[in-house]
Amino acid sequence: MTKQLMIYERAVPVSSESHRDWSVKMGEDYKFSSSVNSVPLLAAEFRATAQDYAIVFAGDGNDVVPSVILGVRDGENSNVGADGNWTGGYIPAFLRRYPFVFSRSEDEKDFVLCIDEGFDGFNTDGKGERLFDTDGERTTFLKSKLTFVSEYQALFERTAVFCKRLQEHDLLEGAQAQFNLADGQTASLSGFFTINREKLKALPAETLVEMVRSDELELCYAHLFSLGNLTPMAQKIGVSATPAEAEVAVDA
Repeated sequence: MTKQLMIYERAVPVSSESHRDWSVKMGEDYKFSSSVNSVPLLAAEFRATAQDYAIVFAGDGNDVVPSVILGVRDGENSNVGADGNWTGGYIPAFLRRYPFVFSRSEDEKDFVLCIDEGFDGFNTDGKGERLFDTDGERTTFLKSKLTFVSEYQALFERTAVFCKRLQEHDLLEGAQAQFNLADGQTASLSGFFTINREKLKALPAETLVEMVRSDELELCYAHLFSLGNLTPMAQKIGVSATPAEAEVAVDA
């Protein structure tokens, strides 16, 4: 599993002083994500994502977050075509918010809206949507992006609470997936976690009731259901894998 924030090359705070004459042209080009095989996922996205992709958990220590697997080989997103169009199903919000992102202020108390100045659609040619009007005020476009990123951050915090519960109850275990490639070589995914189904079922009744009421139990089973997407995902990109070879195996 790779570090996904690397899709941001030069994320800097958006300001009228620096970006007053700048515009952003956003469209259907997802080439910026063509070299990432997984990205972070919000809990609110589990239901939509589980239809098409495998959902796992990535990170270490107390920093575990849900992630969606987009490719079975490192540095390869199998859902982006040669023309940059998205060829898969649901598009994760992590990618839809690009080139915008929040970063913490120097005093760590607030969030600052940033933009990746390395984004191909970031320009001074007037292409796309302006960030600021002639008076230096935020345009409707920039305000909408600020709202989207703000909502993303709020959902991210709620997702962190869900992951914390999984860790508190020791439900996560290291796992890996193995594939046989069409050319006879092998590929593997490792460095991620899955929920232990038996430990989940063995939780105290009061804990399970609480997780039902908070919709967290539904998230757990959406994750477990989604692991069945590994085989069709591999077949989509020409990987030869039997069901047994495509199943997630728990690390010893």
